[in-house]
Amino acid sequence: MLEKIDLSRKAEKEVYRQARDTYGPRLGLAQRKLKEAGIPVLILFDGMDAAGKGTQINRLIQFLDPRGFDVYASSRVTEEEAMRPFLWKFWTLTPENGRIAVFDRSWYRKVREDRFEGRTAKKELSEAFRDICSFEKQLTDSGAVIIKLFLYISREEQKKRFKKLEESGETAWRVTKEDWKRNEEYDRYLKINEEMLERTDTEYSPWTIIEATDKSYGAMKILKTVTETLEDALEKRAQEKRLEEEKKKAAEKPLQSVENQAENSRYQNGVLSGIDLSKTMTREAYKKEIDRLQKKLELLHSELYRLRIPVVLGFEGWDAGGKGGAIRRLTSHLDPRGYQVCPTASPSSTEKAHHYLWRFWTRFPKDGHMAVFDRTWYGRVMVERIEGFCTEEEWHRAYQEINDMEAHLVHSGAVVLKFWLHIDKDEQERRFNDRMKNPEKQWKITDEDWRNREKWDQYEEAVNEMLEKTSTEDAPWIVVEGNSKYYARIKVMETVADALEKKIKEVEKAKKKHE
Repeated sequence: MLEKIDLSRKAEKEVYRQARDTYGPRLGLAQRKLKEAGIPVLILFDGMDAAGKGTQINRLIQFLDPRGFDVYASSRVTEEEAMRPFLWKFWTLTPENGRIAVFDRSWYRKVREDRFEGRTAKKELSEAFRDICSFEKQLTDSGAVIIKLFLYISREEQKKRFKKLEESGETAWRVTKEDWKRNEEYDRYLKINEEMLERTDTEYSPWTIIEATDKSYGAMKILKTVTETLEDALEKRAQEKRLEEEKKKAAEKPLQSVENQAENSRYQNGVLSGIDLSKTMTREAYKKEIDRLQKKLELLHSELYRLRIPVVLGFEGWDAGGKGGAIRRLTSHLDPRGYQVCPTASPSSTEKAHHYLWRFWTRFPKDGHMAVFDRTWYGRVMVERIEGFCTEEEWHRAYQEINDMEAHLVHSGAVVLKFWLHIDKDEQERRFNDRMKNPEKQWKITDEDWRNREKWDQYEEAVNEMLEKTSTEDAPWIVVEGNSKYYARIKVMETVADALEKKIKEVEKAKKKHE
């Protein structure tokens, strides 16, 4: 594919000047309109070494208001990044609505440089391509614009530029042994890049090849591509807004189709209806088991750190279902330096300005650490769905987005477990009343908790659908019979201990195999 690109293309100074004078002001205007419309933009500069990414970034941003963009250089992987899923860094750097993020190299390292150096295994490669496409689709589905530019030069041109850089003491440091190795094996590296382009060139996030031998021609094509893409995005958003207004003006919302009614009824008597809430445990048995399990978890936690295994635990459930109590018993004997409990409340203004998963990505643990979420990203398909905080299209889409996110965590070596603490309506009412009577616990009960009880059936239907669509082999749901707090706490701790023990054995086995 790339060998068919005409790298001899050039732009005369006058032609480049005309293009700059035409598209530069339009790009500045587009940036202002993007901010007003709240559209986030990601611009990737990737491609062959010494193709001029830094130079072209500087040429492009001269037309932008510096208050509205950030530039991120991704050269070597830091120690912190190496202890996270490879997409973690880029999720945390995704721009707020209305801002532009410019990346000098990007999330493609794992399928390019790392693959070339043999650091990405064959199995990891397929997973990485899936993870990358999912990442880009999640962002564009939520309204972001991604512009991917691949700067291409020949082997001979690259070699010439390397030598020129090495001639000066001020720039020699920019050429590494790895750069020369990729030049020496240019054809093999080119094939790796071609496969990357083919497997990630999508309708929602296409690649644009930039013939970068002549810097003026490259700059002209980049400026034109970025400007026109952003203008198209603004027009698309305007059309969507007009359609939304037309829908609002439309008559009464039509009744659900027979098919949708049948689909919903399927979840009215789902997983939760088959849960035996009579399960219980005596106080004596509880004391014995909790002591045993807390000591076991303390040892396992130490092993997790030694083997650098990350753990993500998510707790959901009915109000007063016992999430807090289960989390306290689970973590009571763990080293506080190795875990973090992350309570999830209503999103802040900053969190609302990002993709809804962004705030969870910022709190995922590094290797060897544990993150315990009291309420999770599943709010998207429960409270946000029922209270109308997101559209029907958005919460329908979220099931796959969440599955993909959790799969990426598991691909990166994490243990991911999700608990639904289940109680019946009568038990919830009893606990609510107990809290109301106890001055030390009154803060736990709010008017919102009582209002949510009125929507019990809606929530139950949503939870059944959530459990069915997002309980995967990678990240299973564990429904915990919670009417008995003793039984529930022990089941949570036992499940976590078993999963950690299993993962530790797998890692130890793989480690011995490689030695």
